[in-house]
Amino acid sequence: MAKTTGGISRYRLGSSYATLVVSISLVLFLLGILGMVLINARQLSDYFRESLSFTIMLKDDAREADIRMLQKELDAKPYVKQTEYVSKDEAAVKLREDLGEDFLDFLGYNPLMPTIDVYLLADYTHPDSVIKLEKIISDYPVVDEVYYQESILNLINDNVKKISAFLLIISALLFLIAMTIINNTVRLSIYSKRFLINTMQLIGANRSFIRKPFLLRSLFFGFLAALIAIGLLMGLMYLIEKEFFTLFTYENINLFLLLCLALAVAGVVINAISTFFAVNRYLGMHEDKLYY
Repeated sequence: MAKTTGGISRYRLGSSYATLVVSISLVLFLLGILGMVLINARQLSDYFRESLSFTIMLKDDAREADIRMLQKELDAKPYVKQTEYVSKDEAAVKLREDLGEDFLDFLGYNPLMPTIDVYLLADYTHPDSVIKLEKIISDYPVVDEVYYQESILNLINDNVKKISAFLLIISALLFLIAMTIINNTVRLSIYSKRFLINTMQLIGANRSFIRKPFLLRSLFFGFLAALIAIGLLMGLMYLIEKEFFTLFTYENINLFLLLCLALAVAGVVINAISTFFAVNRYLGMHEDKLYY
């Protein structure tokens, strides 16, 4: 009977420890996801900015050699990411596919103009920069008109600023929530050991002696939870990179390693501090109050 009772007690103790580690690791995992979003926020904003293009409408009588020369000059510019030349025939094929019918048979001629789609680097996609570039490109002899969607460009730039501020606020709130959850989880774990703490005091153990095993255990559990969170985070990032490799990459590997280190430190430090204050709460507490 005693062995059975002891086995049940060990099982319950192991279950409580497992629950503690899993709870903390999930909270750290959420913090890690937020950290990766912040790390990749710049890359994401650059991706959306650089996906926009403005179109150079070329004159109908422009020579192919002059068009190719203009494209080479644009590719050499420091603010241009890439260019794409679309001839009249290629534009007609694309429009035919979009319409689902051959408009050339109806019109009898090709009214489309050759174009060059220009994709800018993210730092040059601000409205003021695009306006200056528009004036420069318009001065080329073969250029008839420069067209870009100004409303979408302004919308993306405004939203990037709003999202950045929103992420900072969410980061601060989530960090406070994480600290609260970890603290409450640790306190519940220590609460189940309150009678053990009281018994140790009754047999003459001093405060530091009582705190030591709890602190060592909390350091170990905090580190273990951080390792689990880092493992989950690496798995998640692998899946995301595999599916959306253009959005999430490991180019910023140093920041990712710093994030892993920060998660390990956060798991250990927050766990240890919460344990320290939770144990202190029951040190010196009268036995009658332990039942409440």
